[in-house]
Amino acid sequence: MNPLEQILRARFGVRLGASVSMAERTSFRIGGPAELLLAVEDEGELAAAMEAASRCGVRTFCLGAGTNLLVSDRGMRGLVITLGAHFRRIDFDGCAVSAGAAARFGDLVEATVAHGLAGLEFGEGIPGSVGGGLVMNAGAFGGEMARVVILVRGVAADGRLVDLTAAQVKFAYRRSELPAGFVITRADFHLAQGDRESLGARVAELKAKRAARQPRGLPNAGSVFRNPPGNFAGRLLESAGLKGERLGGAAFSTEHANFIVNLGDARAEDVRGLIELARERVRNQSGVWLEPEVRLVGEW
Repeated sequence: MNPLEQILRARFGVRLGASVSMAERTSFRIGGPAELLLAVEDEGELAAAMEAASRCGVRTFCLGAGTNLLVSDRGMRGLVITLGAHFRRIDFDGCAVSAGAAARFGDLVEATVAHGLAGLEFGEGIPGSVGGGLVMNAGAFGGEMARVVILVRGVAADGRLVDLTAAQVKFAYRRSELPAGFVITRADFHLAQGDRESLGARVAELKAKRAARQPRGLPNAGSVFRNPPGNFAGRLLESAGLKGERLGGAAFSTEHANFIVNLGDARAEDVRGLIELARERVRNQSGVWLEPEVRLVGEW
């Protein structure tokens, strides 16, 4: 038992898991074991765990809903942290909304529409958590998180509680620039008053659009590549003949070329191989170097 495991075991007992499968915790249903995995229930527990990891020189990783991750077949070294029920709260004060990092993005959209607040409708159908959406500056249909976020709260790598303004987060297209090791715990949004019926109709419209063009029924992590400026990744991938391209147990979807699906027995190396194949083929054909939207984590 290493020093960090001893410290965390003394405080959290059986809540600390060792050699825990990550395949069950990602939408790809792929991934080796996490060396240590801990679910924390409030910011105090999170700060204590991160401070202990920092003191022991062990890296940490906060796992949200696992919807945009590809975890290595060899798993993840260090401490993987998940956020408990306290971090799923959504609170309202007029046009101000505060959402915990573990709240489902879809639940946040539904709740804001029910309160007649506009600005997050674009998130209908985007999988994952609020925290993950902030890290990736999730967006669709002309909207994105950066336009409505005013404050991001979290815990720094050394265990300190930190508040960051939207400007300090430095949002960019499908990414943010958070401090190294920073774990988001909550975000504050400022939305606009809207008509509940109109907002509901807009959400239903976007839901229908997603259902018509995205694969269903097979594990995947959403869009694999970011759209390059002035173009669409799916269009470039389809033009390069990648629809249906298979490697091992993984394949590019026959419904949408910018999705890789797990056919049932895919390994992380299969998915990674398809990503590399696609980047090379698209660059050779179109001169565009696609940037992955899916994050590769763990021991490669």
